Amino acid sequence: MVVIKSKKFILRPYKKGDEKSLQKNINDKDIYKYTLRIPYPYTIKVAKKWITYCINESKKKTPKEIAFAIDINGDVVGAVGLHNIEKNHKAEIGYWMGKKHWNRGIMTKAVKLVTNFGFNKLKLRRIYANVFSLNRASAKVLEKNGYKLEGKMKDYHVKDRKLIDALLYSKLK
Repeated sequence: MVVIKSKKFILRPYKKGDEKSLQKNINDKDIYKYTLRIPYPYTIKVAKKWITYCINESKKKTPKEIAFAIDINGDVVGAVGLHNIEKNHKAEIGYWMGKKHWNRGIMTKAVKLVTNFGFNKLKLRRIYANVFSLNRASAKVLEKNGYKLEGKMKDYHVKDRKLIDALLYSKLK
């Protein structure tokens, strides 16, 4: 698996031992509110299951998902990854960041690095994301990285038994 270094953080694969810092930083209602795949409360058991899944997925010759932990001083403070990977074609980018690291430019840089990884190493032609329409911060991260708004998808997601609109963004190589 790939390790990508920046001045502020390291993007690396999840490993055994990440469970506590993952659980500590992701277990937040404000993170849960804007994501589909992250439960609340986020328990150590859920963290172990996720890390095991990521380790197993990274061993595959053609993984459908590549998840990078955002590591600052050995702590998992966020994550960014590509999923629904279709070889040499497209993938969806997703990400989250622990609240104490919001508004520091970390996620904008992490998305840039993983977008470049997708285009240059995986030979993708299209990377896309859909964000909840009320999640302005996530939309800004994509816009700062040159992702273009393709449209608004009405009642696209169901979250806590409510229909939620999503914004579809993409970037083409």
